Amino acid sequence: MSGRDGRLGVGIVGAGRVGPVIGAALAAAGHAIVGVSAGTDDERDRVEGMLPGVPQLAVPQLVERSELVVLAVPDDQLVELIAGLAALGAWQAGQLVLHTSAQHGTAVLDPARAAGAIPLAVHPALAFTGTSIDLVRLRDAWCAVTAPGPVLPIAQALVVEMGAEPVVIAEEDRPAYADAIAAASQFSTAIIDQSVAALRAIGVEQPGRVLGGVVRSAVENALQSPAVDSIDR
Repeated sequence: MSGRDGRLGVGIVGAGRVGPVIGAALAAAGHAIVGVSAGTDDERDRVEGMLPGVPQLAVPQLVERSELVVLAVPDDQLVELIAGLAALGAWQAGQLVLHTSAQHGTAVLDPARAAGAIPLAVHPALAFTGTSIDLVRLRDAWCAVTAPGPVLPIAQALVVEMGAEPVVIAEEDRPAYADAIAAASQFSTAIIDQSVAALRAIGVEQPGRVLGGVVRSAVENALQSPAVDSIDR
């Protein structure tokens, strides 16, 4: 890594549920958060809660000041954002640029790479809340890592510093990975919503508490089944 003693000046682009949590995790590992971009009152409040005192900057200014730029924006904004910053000449040679999209590998970062930036794709496999709860959950999470071979250890090291575990996903396999993550998340949410509605309909006042134990144990049992273990090995 660049930076003195491996510590980096980090800029977080995006203050939804993911960006401030990633920033807080990197700050806890000793990196300096130089700024965050926030566009709404909710995002500004989230930044104040997760990264108190960190400057809220315009994106070009943030990129200019950062050794590591974390792009934590929705998929439908990522391509335009990267290309727009390239058109402004914002990307810098040797700068680390990391996005958190499940869908994309490093090809989406080609405009930054053309300017000499180092592309990293790191997706935490976690349903974020945008609160400090996520910092605890991140310690039990895995992150999909895609990067060119020579810089893959940098991406893996950043994941470990955040407290998570890295799993390498090939560039061409990112769409399949994203589909698997989306299917698990959407299916789980739909089934739980259905069960909550059914319990409320029969007068259960706190259906979440009733379902919590069975959902957690069922998921843990499914993940520890022989079929899953054999795939892991």
